[in-house]
Formats: sequence, C-alpha cells, structure tokens
Amino acid sequence: MPPKRHLSLWFPRLAAERLMRLERGLPTGPFVVVADQNGAQVVTSLNAEASVAGLTPGQPLRDARAMCPELTARPANPVAEAGFLTTLRRWAGTYSPWVSEEAPDGLILDITGCAHLFGGEDGLAAQIDRDCLELGLTVRLGLADSLGAAWALARYAHLGANGVLTGDAIDQEARATRSRAVKRKHWTRGGTPPAAQVQATRPRIAKRGTTRQAIGPLPVAALRLSTDTVASLNRLGLRRIEDLFGLPRANLARRFGRETVQRLDQALGIEPEPVSPAKPPQSFALTMRLPDPIGLEDDIMGVIDRLLPELQTRLERAGRGARRIRVEFSRTDQTMQWAEVGLARPSSDPHRIRPLLAMKLGEVDAGFGIDHVRLLASQHEPLQAVQHKGHVEVGMRNARDGQPPDHTALDDLMGRIGARLGLEQLTRLYPAQSHIPEKEALIMAAAFAPPAMDWHRPATPRPLRLWAPDPVMIPDQPLLPDGFRWRGREHGILAAHGPERLAPEWWLDEPDWRNGLRDYWIVTTDRGEKLWLYFAHGAARSAGWFCQGAFA
Repeated sequence: MPPKRHLSLWFPRLAAERLMRLERGLPTGPFVVVADQNGAQVVTSLNAEASVAGLTPGQPLRDARAMCPELTARPANPVAEAGFLTTLRRWAGTYSPWVSEEAPDGLILDITGCAHLFGGEDGLAAQIDRDCLELGLTVRLGLADSLGAAWALARYAHLGANGVLTGDAIDQEARATRSRAVKRKHWTRGGTPPAAQVQATRPRIAKRGTTRQAIGPLPVAALRLSTDTVASLNRLGLRRIEDLFGLPRANLARRFGRETVQRLDQALGIEPEPVSPAKPPQSFALTMRLPDPIGLEDDIMGVIDRLLPELQTRLERAGRGARRIRVEFSRTDQTMQWAEVGLARPSSDPHRIRPLLAMKLGEVDAGFGIDHVRLLASQHEPLQAVQHKGHVEVGMRNARDGQPPDHTALDDLMGRIGARLGLEQLTRLYPAQSHIPEKEALIMAAAFAPPAMDWHRPATPRPLRLWAPDPVMIPDQPLLPDGFRWRGREHGILAAHGPERLAPEWWLDEPDWRNGLRDYWIVTTDRGEKLWLYFAHGAARSAGWFCQGAFA
C-alpha cells in the first residue's frame, strides 16, 4: 500500500474574491470584507490591491479607511461563504474523491494514488494553480505525507507580494540586535540581511519521508495551536517547530497541554489524521424523455403516474419520506415550467402525492409541448418506524372511542389546503408549561408538529376566545355585583361561577400581571353572553375589574 499523501488548499482571499466574482460592477482598487467583532467593524478578507496598500486582516475598518481613502468595503456573509467553500469542494473532486472542508477558507485532499493522473505531484500543483487563476481565486497549497504538515506548508511556506516571507518573522532580527552584533558571515554590524536570503522560499511540496525537514524551519503557529499556546512557547524561545523535536514529550505536555504534543505528532505523521470527505446529499429524482411533445393534463398525469411508483421504491429503500415534491416540465422551445407541492407529513405513497400534483397542473403552461419531465423529492426526511397495535388493543380502543382514528385523512386535508394557501399558513396549538391563561398554549406550524395528545385540562373551563384585559366599570370591590358596564353597555349578571385564583409567575416580569393576584369568574349576562371576568388585587397597580375572554 503506498504511503499517504495529503494536499492542503488555502484560499486566503476567499470572501473578498467571492464578492468580486458576483459583483462585476465593483470599482477596481482596494476591496475588503468586514464583519462585526465586539461592536467594531473589522477587516476579515481583502484583495491583492488592499494588501499592497498595507491593509491586513483583523484591522479595524476605520484604520483601513484612514490608510486607504479609496477603499471599497462590503459586509461579510458567513452562510454564503460556507456555501461557496462547498462549491469549491465539489470542484476539488476533479483531483481526488477524498475531499474535506476546513472552514472557513480551506480544503484538505487525500491524493494517494491520484497524482500520476496529472503528470506527478508537480503537475498536479501546476494544474491547480492554472484552474484557480481562471476562476479568479488566490490559492496557497501544501503537499506532504501528513495532513498537519500539508496544512503548515500551505499557510507558512509561501512568499508575499513584496518578496518577504509572510507569517514568519523569525529570520528577521530586530535592528537593535543587528546594531550590536559582531561581524557575521552573512551580514555586517548595522547592515541588513542580503536580499538573496530573504528571497529564498521554502518548498511547498515535501517529498516522501522529508516531513521533518520540511516543517522544521516553520514557526510553531503552523502546528494549528491556540494563540495563547504559541505566545507561551515564544516567550521561552521556542519559535520554530524544530525547537520542539528534542524536548521530552512528558514535560512538553505537562507545560503546554496535551494538544501541543498531539498536533506535533499529527504533523510528523506519528498520529494518524485521516481525511473524512463529506457525504454527498441523497438525491431522489427521475426523468422521462418523451418521443413526441404532450400538452394535455391527462397525458401529463399519465407520465407522473409512471414516475411516482419508482420514486416510492427509491424512497422506501432509503427509509426516507418526501416533504416537498417538484415536477419540472421542459418544453420544446427550450424553456421550463415547474410545479411544487408540500406534504404535511413525510410520505412516499403515490396515492397521497398524486392529488396534490393534480391540483397544480392547471398552473402549468405547456406552450408548444412538453418533451421532458423530471420528478424529484426536493426535501425529504427519515421515516420513523410505527409500532402497530395488536387485535386486542385495537378492539379495546375502538370500543372506547367508537371508531379508529384516521390520521392520514387530516394530513391529506392539510396537504390540500397547503397546496392552495401554503403549509406555513396552517398552525395548531400545543400545550405549554404555564398556568397563565394566555400562555397555556403555543402556536406551532401544523405541518411540522404532530397533534398534542397530552393536553392538561384545568379544573375550570377556559374561554374559547382570549384578548388583552379590557377594563370593566365595576365599583372597586372584590365582590361581584349584580351588574356592570363594559364597552359602553350595561350588563346584568344572571349567573356567576368562581372565583378561581391565579398567581403571577414570580420569576418573570409580566407587565400585565403587575396587579398581583387575580380572581377569575365565569359570568352569564342578561344579553346572552358568557364572559370571563377577573378582579386584580392591585399589587403594583390600582385594583380593578377586567374582562379577558368569552365562552362559546
């Protein structure tokens, strides 16, 4: 078995170049992407012109504008940047099937046995450089036996735009140190190092078996250590990775943590670190090409009837159920129409999907004819196994309830309503852990929440309709009188049931409950109304009577 070879791709200007690809109208010149960090706008990515102007990542935007008045800035979009990195992962599948994302701006490839397809490792690196140049992307790559070594070479073994080693200030002594130095073989006292030494770049490809020599001169930050650990190592004079080779592992782990030893072993290939490629998303799609164009609804439904059973087979084999079904109709004039429906519950049953699609066919314009139909499950979820009841349990339930419940009928009804109005318009109530009347239920999407079966019924009934407390004109007394005035009308009391005392939730500050305790009454008036009144005892506000709901 050949030894493992890993390739690390680092896109240092990923966020900026993504926006530059999208916004073709951007003015040429320095361009940066900024994000909010601790209440300040900070530069997170920049193009090459901004780097030449002296700007750096992590710099406050106000300082960057002071240095470069013609600077153009755009806000960061982490979600879109993650999606762009996923797109690059699929692109990197051209070079190796084992590709893993390393957020926010890197990729890791296991190219074992793949380099010869591109003329060797040098040819593979050159091909990646050419492809990224065509895509308008800046890339830094590193290739080594281990994943950690490849990561280190990609980020610390390259030259910057001005020919000075970036990310490594170890080779450049301070001016005060040089002024006190004695005559050395490569510079004189008070002078500067020769340009030839500064221009010498380190190779980005470490040959097999040369990992230790390749990463030894790199700074310890190349081991993917935390900033605090790197600072602690530098304070003790441990600046290069090769400075850690001869140290006792036990002392190193005890002083700087086990992570330091682990990262060093991973970079040297002592501890394996395999590449875990992202699993491709499951796709359930079927296509039928027609010899002659069709346009009648019956013909279109005939094609859908041919595709639905095969879609059911594929979904059931994977244990999935469709949430949304999309049908795409390609017309002879090279245009496309589509119809999409949603289901209240994930399902693969054609008898439940077909009626919903039939409701949408009237919106499809066949034009000069449809010659290509594609059916796909655009959203799907795993189906949960259902424990079936035995004959005894089913008989006892039917005898108790009168008839067996039909949950699929309600789901199909919600699906038909959702096809007209949208599933997001259907809501249902769920019980909540609160005794406060207006907080006893939560409003949830009916299509994404099963019906609640454990409703706790209070000792006294609750009104059908609730509203914000409405003042009632009753003398300020806790006893219920014979009549009251509410909403400009006089009401006489025929019957009253109560009181039911409710206390506020002391751990929450509810403005409507600052009156303190409430005594609720169910009142039947001479106008035929059944109202829900309460008397607030006035803890932080004045006491009084209010109406909060009405019964059916």
